[in-house]
Amino acid sequence: MTPAIAHVSVDELETDPYPVYARLRADAPVCYVPAVDTWFVTRYADVEFVGEHPDLFPAEHGDSPVERTFGTPTVITVDGAVHHELRRSFDGKFRPRRVEAYIDALVRPIAEELAERLTSQGEAELMAEYFEPISVRSLAEVLGLGDLDADTLRRWFHGMNLGATNYERDADKQTAADTVCAEIDGVVIPRMERLTDHPDDSTMSHLLHADTEPGCPRSIDFVLPSLKVAILGGMQEPGHAAGTVLAGLFAEPDQLAEVGTDPTATLTAAVDEGLRWVAPIGTQLRTAARDVALGGVTIPAGASVSAVLGSANRDDAVFTDPDRFDLHRPGKGMAAFGFGKHFCSGHSFARHQMRIALTVLLERFPQVCAEPATTIRFRGWEFRAPAELRVTLQGRTATL
Repeated sequence: MTPAIAHVSVDELETDPYPVYARLRADAPVCYVPAVDTWFVTRYADVEFVGEHPDLFPAEHGDSPVERTFGTPTVITVDGAVHHELRRSFDGKFRPRRVEAYIDALVRPIAEELAERLTSQGEAELMAEYFEPISVRSLAEVLGLGDLDADTLRRWFHGMNLGATNYERDADKQTAADTVCAEIDGVVIPRMERLTDHPDDSTMSHLLHADTEPGCPRSIDFVLPSLKVAILGGMQEPGHAAGTVLAGLFAEPDQLAEVGTDPTATLTAAVDEGLRWVAPIGTQLRTAARDVALGGVTIPAGASVSAVLGSANRDDAVFTDPDRFDLHRPGKGMAAFGFGKHFCSGHSFARHQMRIALTVLLERFPQVCAEPATTIRFRGWEFRAPAELRVTLQGRTATL
């Protein structure tokens, strides 16, 4: 039961974590990774175990990159009554049935507007020009920040991302993230002060008022860190994952043709397969409550533990040919939204947003294809997406 140590660099993880994960699943499925000062749990069954056992692996951490950047409590770093209260305050806008009632009317006009802007272009970079703006604008409307422009929201995400993934404690990254968070506070806090006395149907208002006694809203300090988590994870990640789905379809031209022929019947499966193939959010961070035996080693009490969702999604003990995008993949559900009580509350919103964005794009540009001689490069391990997605809008489908 000797603790294992994996010699992994941050650059390796940022460039392409999947070969690292495959090596770890085979040789050291539970191991300490000094470069990011956390234990990696990489096999599907073990990742699921960590998520389903908060008594052994509680979400409370105290010094995670998210907490250092956003403060506490956050909905993803607490358990018990506090987690239940914060989670419940998001449910007013993100329960699946509630999402289904408004999502098409919210997302489709934004997608159609952005697709129309691309109509006169022969080429486009879809991450910056289409998928990311849909993502940030859609969630901004739900949160109560719909008047902010997409460029500001995207800049917020990228700055917050630097802090939330700063396991290595890089001072420059933290300074950039802290600067953006201060800017967010300057915009959001005055709005929340108004909502304290004049609630509406926005998520910011629900965070303050949901299931509270009249005249007794929650404090802004209590809910603000969780609002930042929502901005980080929800504004950008559905856009990133939608770009991933399209990249996966480009790699499988027959599947792209099938989706183009009947998007209604195929895009739900394509969305879930894209989320499995490249998980947009890489880990669930936990703390070992005591010495825990897992994967042939003992994780010491108090250790930081990363249940690696991206690795679980490529575990060949669960998924056949896991490195391939396969629209018709059978078998167990993917792990992208996590496990246990911290299963992502925005999963329905994200899936529907991705489906609508891809539907509108393929309706408008049925011959969209990757730009010739272009390699689609992904970046990141905690937040992974195509760095760019350059396409020809009216060309013939090309094999990457």
